[in-house]
Amino acid sequence: MSVRQILLLLVVVGIVGLATELLLLDHTESFNQWIPLIVLGLGLASALIVMFHPGHRSIRFFQWIMASFVIAGILGLYLHYRGNVEFALERYPEMRGLGLVWKALRGATPTLAPGALAQLGLLGLAYTYRHPALGERGTVAGEP
Repeated sequence: MSVRQILLLLVVVGIVGLATELLLLDHTESFNQWIPLIVLGLGLASALIVMFHPGHRSIRFFQWIMASFVIAGILGLYLHYRGNVEFALERYPEMRGLGLVWKALRGATPTLAPGALAQLGLLGLAYTYRHPALGERGTVAGEP
């Protein structure tokens, strides 16, 4: 098994694990909570396609989906943090500055948890780095 294959396997295992965790936590109450589940579903499908048909198009599609993991992860960090700030301000309206930041980072909603989604996206992008199916400079192998 090559390092590239191990990276893809880690992405698949990470997707299954993260999706399972989100479903067990009932992360389905609003549209924003469905975003990571939708992205993870697309990620699993694209990873399986790449696993069995690693062509130029499937690798490019996988890259786009992995980039969406990074974007969704950053969005999730923001949403979790914002939710914790709002909750902290409801309980402690006078709180400001670093005290509020610290309270938000340690809030009920795990602020840094969406970073796992971004990390999976980066791992998937590492898999595609100089992938043979993309040829030189991202062109299809064998084409000028």
